[in-house]
Amino acid sequence: MSQHTSTSQSLPAGRLTTAQGTALSVGAVLGTGVIALPALAADIAGPASLLAWLALVVLSVPLAVAFAALGARHADAGGVSTYARLAFGERSAAVAGWCFYLAIPPGATAAALFGGSYVSDALGGGTLTTVITAAGVMGTVTAVNAAGLRVTGRLQVVLFVLLLALLTAAVLFSLPHADTANLRPFAPHGWSAVGPAAALLVFCFAGWEAVAHLAGEFRRPDRDLPRATGAAVVIVGVVYLAAAFAVIAVLGPAAGSSGAPLGDLMARGLGEGARPLAAVAALLLTFGTMNAYFAGAAKLGAALGRDGALPRWFARGSTAGETPGRSLLFVATLALLTLAAVAVSGTGAEPAVMFSAASFAVVYAIGVAAAIRLLPQGSWGRRSAWAALAAVTALLVLCGLHLAWPLLVTCAALVSVRVTRRRRARTAAPLATAA
Repeated sequence: MSQHTSTSQSLPAGRLTTAQGTALSVGAVLGTGVIALPALAADIAGPASLLAWLALVVLSVPLAVAFAALGARHADAGGVSTYARLAFGERSAAVAGWCFYLAIPPGATAAALFGGSYVSDALGGGTLTTVITAAGVMGTVTAVNAAGLRVTGRLQVVLFVLLLALLTAAVLFSLPHADTANLRPFAPHGWSAVGPAAALLVFCFAGWEAVAHLAGEFRRPDRDLPRATGAAVVIVGVVYLAAAFAVIAVLGPAAGSSGAPLGDLMARGLGEGARPLAAVAALLLTFGTMNAYFAGAAKLGAALGRDGALPRWFARGSTAGETPGRSLLFVATLALLTLAAVAVSGTGAEPAVMFSAASFAVVYAIGVAAAIRLLPQGSWGRRSAWAALAAVTALLVLCGLHLAWPLLVTCAALVSVRVTRRRRARTAAPLATAA
């Protein structure tokens, strides 16, 4: 899952350069998913999972272009929910907001488990160590946010650089141990397995909508935003494909069963002593990513409560500078319940990843549909949106039964909108009569 970090808020409006925008865009997409998902995808499709990675990189191009065009034309920090409201009205905005909001608990659970798996890989203890570490990270992040503390934008950038350093070191030091024989058979589970692997990997590519949030920060949005978007797509694609290739080519058949693939790569290249280093890096990355998840989700929930898309109970803390304690408590509770369900069922992180990925796919479908409605006919942004919509629709189909979660969320969002409208009507009726 990506790091939806608002580091741009510390920069003066209209001062963001192409290079800075590129770094922020890359940081919004690269997240903790890459420390575990290459192995999960390899378990599903074998070496053919590389095609799933490539397909998602290709999909990123029209998706990023469409959101960049939306950002340049409708610069607003509200993101997909704002575009849905402009294009289709209040109901669609509520669905987009709810799906994004409730993608965070399963996504945070998966991220915490990814970090925990690196600790158990280094220290031993298996699943118990993984779950205890994950719960500890969740508790720490919740306490930090409840106290009103924030991981600064600069520290988030440091954590992003740490992720790139970890990926680069793991790939470069392990590649001498790569064996092309590990790429055969290329599709051990059949070509049809590539689709489910691609649906899983949506988790790694969530974040392109964050590019649109940056539009108002650029010096020249019409020129700098497309350049930053293009550079970010290239960087993200190269990093993801390199990491996925190294996991498969170096680890071979063992890749699918690895709980800490980058730790295994570093151990191949630098020796077993590198595992604790990988574990520390993974924990820091997990903390930084989950802090961004919880802080952003808590504020989003409070804003949805303020606007009537969620019950008014959530609205406390929606004002700038206030701590959205109720929304934070809700997100943290759902995340811990999800973690408990994973621990009891023994299913691992994959179902949580898929539920979160399905929710993000729904958000993207709404976003690109809004782009088709809002962008000028014949523009590159609108053409890109059509291409992205076709691809996202295919991903929705591949999500299969995991769409049950965003479907349930959608029904709840629509009920909430209906209740809010009735409440407003009852409030307005006496006022109209008195007038």
